[in-house]
Amino acid sequence: MRIRHALLAVVATTALAACGGQQATGAAPSASATPAANASTGATPTTALTITDPWVKTTESGMTAAFGTLANPSAAPITIVSATSTGSPRVELHETVGEGTAMTMRPKQGGFTIPAGGKLELKPGGDHIMLMDVTTPVQPGSEVGFTLTFKDGGTMEFKAVGKDFAGANEKYQPGHE
Repeated sequence: MRIRHALLAVVATTALAACGGQQATGAAPSASATPAANASTGATPTTALTITDPWVKTTESGMTAAFGTLANPSAAPITIVSATSTGSPRVELHETVGEGTAMTMRPKQGGFTIPAGGKLELKPGGDHIMLMDVTTPVQPGSEVGFTLTFKDGGTMEFKAVGKDFAGANEKYQPGHE
């Protein structure tokens, strides 16, 4: 068990050090996975997933989205199956499909998979974390909390900073409840 904890500390330190130089000015710091006990097995899943430059498009109400770059320095793929947020009672993992003016947002079947040693950029016009039914305004500079849940039952918490952004006005295609 001590070896496992020591290995986790080395992996987390290496992952955080590798991402440190990629942060933009004014962005929230990278977040790393916070292991959570798996209720069915009692085991603690682990990941080394990090997010760099997390941000949320400002809004007064309705819908908005969160973005950033997810990095997986581990030797196995990591799949995010759901998310929750302090900024909205309803959150979906989304993709954007189509071209030009026919771009549509929809729930991402199977969630987001970040390949071993790879990255996934959550960006306007692409994959993103969609906040639905926002009732508390997201102002520039405000922080919104998020918890990602992985396929193995682990979780990761991070905060994203509110930023003004005028682009990526895709249509929304309602998905699964």
